Formats: sequence, C-alpha cells, structure tokens
Amino acid sequence: MPARLSVNLNAVAMLRNRRDLPWPSVEGLGRVALTAGAHGLTVHPRPDERHTRMSDLPVLRALIDDEFPGAEFNIEGYPTAEFLELVEKIEPEQVTLVPDDPSQATSDHGWDFVAHRDFLARTVQRLKKNGFRVSLFADADPAGVAAAAATGADRIELYTGPYGSCHDDSASGSNELERLGKTAEAAFSAGLEVNAGHDLTVANLPALMRRLPRLAEVSIGHGLTADALEYGMAGAVGRFLKASGW
Repeated sequence: MPARLSVNLNAVAMLRNRRDLPWPSVEGLGRVALTAGAHGLTVHPRPDERHTRMSDLPVLRALIDDEFPGAEFNIEGYPTAEFLELVEKIEPEQVTLVPDDPSQATSDHGWDFVAHRDFLARTVQRLKKNGFRVSLFADADPAGVAAAAATGADRIELYTGPYGSCHDDSASGSNELERLGKTAEAAFSAGLEVNAGHDLTVANLPALMRRLPRLAEVSIGHGLTADALEYGMAGAVGRFLKASGW
C-alpha cells in the first residue's frame, strides 16, 4: 500500500498569522484536505506560535474526532516538558520528536541518536505509556538507525530536505535518494517503520515512492500549500495522492 498522506498545516497557519484575522482558516483547510482524501493532518506548534497556535490544536483534534474518525493527527516538536504535557492533553495518534531549537525557521536535521539516546529513550517510554505512536526525525544515515531503534520508538521520519533541494540537479538527487533508501532498509531491518517529510513535491515524490515502497507516511506542507495556490487545497491533495500512488 502507498504511503499515507498527512497534510502539514503550518504554512496555512503562518499565512493566517500575517494579519489579526481568522483566515485562511486552519480548521477549514484541514477539513478540505481530509475531504479530498488526505489521511491525516500534521502540525508543529512552536513556543512562539509563529504558525500553528496552541489554540489550533483542540480545534483540529475535534475536527478529526467528529468528522474524520479514520484520519490521524500528528504533532511534531522538540520534547520539552511543556510539549509533552501538550500532547498528553491533545492525544494525537502520532508524536514526531524533532531536535529543533525554538528559533529555527524549520526543521533542518535529524537527531544524533547516540548522543541523545538516554533522553530519547525516557521520552519515548513516557509517550508510549500514554498510547501514542512515536516517530523520531532522522537524517539519511544508516549508521544511526540501530541507536534510533534502541530508544523504543515505533518509526523514524526521514528528513528529505537534502533530496528536495536537488530539484535542479538530477545526479545529486539520485545520490540523496539512494542514501534515503539505504537508511530506510536499515530501519526496516531494525524493526522500525519509516515516514518521510520535508520539501517533497509532486515532481520528486514518485521517485521516492519507487525507491522506498514500504514508506508508511509522507508529511507534506510547504510544497502542497504552494500547489494549493494554483490548484486549490482539494486539487493539491489530489495531485499529491496521485504522485504517491493512491
């Protein structure tokens, strides 16, 4: 089965936040995305609320529970005490842990699983005790996979930013794709499932799916939101579903 598509709503929220107005509606466009066939919604609420706000989370949780009970809610973030309390309150189906500094514009690297092994293991244990699936943001590096699996996490999410940045360099893109593939194979061998996300587009997604046919989920925000300016949110979701093989 092709990877499930989770629509990241951060870019929508960031556009809304340019004005002190309630549009574009994060809830409304999340509803459009799910109606069009997306399998879930993703947000990354940062402490400064520069895009997704804390007040968005219960609204999106209720949207899924009330209207799309088969969909999933994925919340990303650095596991501060405040973040962990937040996800325990909202109860997403999946929690994706990222090593971001709060001041970063966006996620741009995976965890050093060896250096943060004990910290991640404690955090994963706490989250899984509450019934959440846990995914860890990971660079395309097969050597780190064993340490990621040792934390007890269910999945890694491959950081595909370097692959996405090769949009005008096919040779480099092929090299990055192979690194992603080898990392995914190592993860499967270690008993982990694999997600992927960052700078994925309709153009580069099919090759990723061919090289990593066992991907569980792709989380796409910036590229899909950019497409939505041209095709509408429903049209953009349809294009990404087709590109991923649905």
